[in-house]
Amino acid sequence: MSEEKLYAVKDDEGLLLLYSEQGAPLWRVWGEMFADKPTAERAAHAENGHVVTLIEEPEKVVLTKEQAEIVENARDAEYPATYISDHSHSDEERLIINAYVNGYTVAKEKKYLLPMDGTLEENDDNDNYQLYAYCHKGRWLADEVETDPSYKHPTVTQKELETAPAWVKTIKPVEVTDDDD
Repeated sequence: MSEEKLYAVKDDEGLLLLYSEQGAPLWRVWGEMFADKPTAERAAHAENGHVVTLIEEPEKVVLTKEQAEIVENARDAEYPATYISDHSHSDEERLIINAYVNGYTVAKEKKYLLPMDGTLEENDDNDNYQLYAYCHKGRWLADEVETDPSYKHPTVTQKELETAPAWVKTIKPVEVTDDDD
C-alpha cells in the first residue's frame, strides 16, 4: 500500500468541493483531489468546508481455515489480542492480527487426483477408464473411474496425502485447477 495520501474538501452535507472551469466552487458527490494537505486546508477555509483524507483500503490477507477460526474467535473474546497471542504460533501472530484489523479471505484448499499408472483401460463402447486412489472416511481405496473430464473424479487434499500409506505416496498427484467444488 502506498503511503501517499490524497485530500478532498467536504461540506456538512457530505458533498465534495469541485471548482468549475471559471474557478467557482461547486459542491458535488465527486470533487477535487488535493495532493498536499496545506492546499486542501486553504480551500476548506475559503469555502467553509473541512478536509478529509482519502486512504486506500488495505489488502485482505489470505488465511488457512484454522487461522480464520482464530480471528473469528478473537472477535468474541474479551481481549482479542491476548486471544490471538495465546492461540497462534509466534510466526503467524502478526498475520492474524493484520487479518483481524483489515479483513481476510480463506485460502481454498488444493485438491488432487491420484490416477494410478498402468491402469488405463478401454471398453467395447470406446469409453476409457482408469483406477484412481482416494480417501473415504480415513480408508484409502482405488476405484475405476471414467477418464472423461466432465465426470466427477475423487479428489484428495494435501493433508490426506501427508498421512497416506506408502502405496498411495508412490502415485504422482495431479492438481485439480477447476473451481467446481
